[in-house]
Amino acid sequence: MKIVRRIGASPRERGSASGQTCPDIFELSDGDFAVIGTEATAVLDSELPADAARAEDERIVIISRETLLRARADIPEV
Repeated sequence: MKIVRRIGASPRERGSASGQTCPDIFELSDGDFAVIGTEATAVLDSELPADAARAEDERIVIISRETLLRARADIPEV
């Protein structure tokens, strides 16, 4: 599995002075996506709706609204 491309604007394009400490979204070679965000499992796990579940090896991460909205145009339809 490898990172194929960034989805959306880079952190620097979104205003990060260092370009190194912001959320990011990447498309992977297998078609899945990887997200860099703030780990929030402990805070949000109990807030999940009844029909949502998280496996032991999964984490809840937060990305900014701007990160996701700027990625929308790059997310493939299929």
